[in-house]
Amino acid sequence: MTDSVGPWAAEKHERLKKYIDAYRSARAMFLPPRGAGGAAYIDLFSGPGRSQLEDTGEFIDGSPLVAYKAAQQSGARFSDLHFNDLETDNVSALRQRIIRLGGTANYYNETASTAVDRVVFALNPSGLHFAFLDPYNLENLPFSVIERLAKLPRMDMLIHVSIFDLQRNLRRYLEDGRVLDAFMPGWQRKIDIKRNDQIVRAALLHHWLDLIRGLGTSPADGIELVSATRGQRLYWLVFVSAHELGRKLWNDIRNVHVQGRLL
Repeated sequence: MTDSVGPWAAEKHERLKKYIDAYRSARAMFLPPRGAGGAAYIDLFSGPGRSQLEDTGEFIDGSPLVAYKAAQQSGARFSDLHFNDLETDNVSALRQRIIRLGGTANYYNETASTAVDRVVFALNPSGLHFAFLDPYNLENLPFSVIERLAKLPRMDMLIHVSIFDLQRNLRRYLEDGRVLDAFMPGWQRKIDIKRNDQIVRAALLHHWLDLIRGLGTSPADGIELVSATRGQRLYWLVFVSAHELGRKLWNDIRNVHVQGRLL
């Protein structure tokens, strides 16, 4: 079983792989015998572990396999893995793929907002943990998920924010309000929806970033604007960390290719 993804998925995964390799030394300090806190990897939108590119039909690893292999190859494996997907078939397919690689993991078959509580409960709060949050749209990533993860003192997050979803559905989201209420609470008090769409989208993003800063953590200086071949804006990759080392490592490796950037 596979899911279908655009060609830009490979760029996201390349950044994921590079960051996991870049912080291998820091991760090793939390693994036995040097440390006891552990270093977990969390993927709350894991999919089946394999994907097919829409344009070429090529099969590629999904984010769970990319992360697992990158950590193994770096010499500093994750102490434990936590994978969640709302689709039962995706969870089953991913479980078999991880087993074939010789790995073990914790699996969940719930919404992200439900699974995150179980994941955080299972993590050692003294560890160094990393979460990859890659939902298809804004609706699937309520801010409460980020808030819950950020309560752990050493939690790095790489978050996909779908700009394509925000562009296509902006006025519907503004009129209904429920998706934005969950994704970025308090937006109605901050945003003048009578402005043009580009200004409104920028204001929404800055409000979301302010909410993240309010958690005691902060985004890295650079936020990637990744575009498809035709120049269509698709998503932001936002790296969030409570410690300077994480942001430094991300800034060192964020530009896989030359991309647009929002500061």
